[in-house]
Amino acid sequence: MERNIKPKITQNEVAQRAGVTRSMVSYIINGSNRTVAPETRRKILNAISELGYRPNKFAQILSLGDQSALADRHMGVIMSNSKIFLRPYYAEILEGIHLAAHEKGFHIRFIRSFNELKEPVLFNQLIHPEEICGLLLVAIDQCLETPEDWKLIEQIKARIGQIVCVEWQTPGLSSVLFDRQAAALEATNYLLEKGYRDIAYIGESDQRIAGFKQAHLEHGVQDMAALHILEAMDMTSGYNAVAQLHKSRGSLPAAICAGSDEVAVGIIHYLNEQGISIPDKTAIISIDNIELAGYTNPELTTINVQKRAIGCRAAEMVINRSAGQGENAITLTLPINLVIRNSV
Repeated sequence: MERNIKPKITQNEVAQRAGVTRSMVSYIINGSNRTVAPETRRKILNAISELGYRPNKFAQILSLGDQSALADRHMGVIMSNSKIFLRPYYAEILEGIHLAAHEKGFHIRFIRSFNELKEPVLFNQLIHPEEICGLLLVAIDQCLETPEDWKLIEQIKARIGQIVCVEWQTPGLSSVLFDRQAAALEATNYLLEKGYRDIAYIGESDQRIAGFKQAHLEHGVQDMAALHILEAMDMTSGYNAVAQLHKSRGSLPAAICAGSDEVAVGIIHYLNEQGISIPDKTAIISIDNIELAGYTNPELTTINVQKRAIGCRAAEMVINRSAGQGENAITLTLPINLVIRNSV
């Protein structure tokens, strides 16, 4: 099929729009160490954004007819931040994306963090239908804080037809995820059904808290204000949160529902450090079932999330061209299951 490639915007046009010389534009685009006045830099970046300028090397590749440069079998990955590479939960999701793409002969064109796209040159270079046929947005809900962030999402939607939200959901875009509220509900219900009543939640501040509260309501607990709920995102904040809870109460609750296994690892480390027996003094249940959960002391009871499958299904949506937008957006929620070990 013949591709309809629009005429390329040139550096001269950018220079004219910004009211600067072409060489000044080149300095900015090529990352030169030459000092450029902040106001001049702002004008150039605004012109690049307004015109949709892309570096000439991509236009040259396409004009030479290099089919490998075409976007039909290339997808991009945008993450909330680069720290995701260090998180075992997301590492399994990224592995799933890679496996599905490789199996179908697709290529991951790039993996970038969301904030990097705020640079107009890079945005126009990467977020373009001549570069990728689809885009996976991994855990972007963790960094959408300002109206400008949401405006960037709208700009991405205007450029790319096939977009999948991975491990989060927003109206108008397709998504693949697990039900966070249902996971926390099942985890908390397991503790309540085992006879625990003094239960704290330490973890992510999202739908998991609603699941934690729902379980208590279903078991006749009405005073939600009396529940101990502390925010934590990783091992360090999990450790600090349980230490804070211990200090403020003078004792620990009979059980803790951790929002994620990483948070639970931090909690377990603190309890072991303090000589607090698990589960005899404080039981722990968590959500994710990362590989490390089977190697903690004691081994962690947790809700299994199909992490690799989340990545695979998201990539397959792009590959199959099923990631609709607007009314055609679809949401795939993968099932979860309880894995019983020795921490409860």
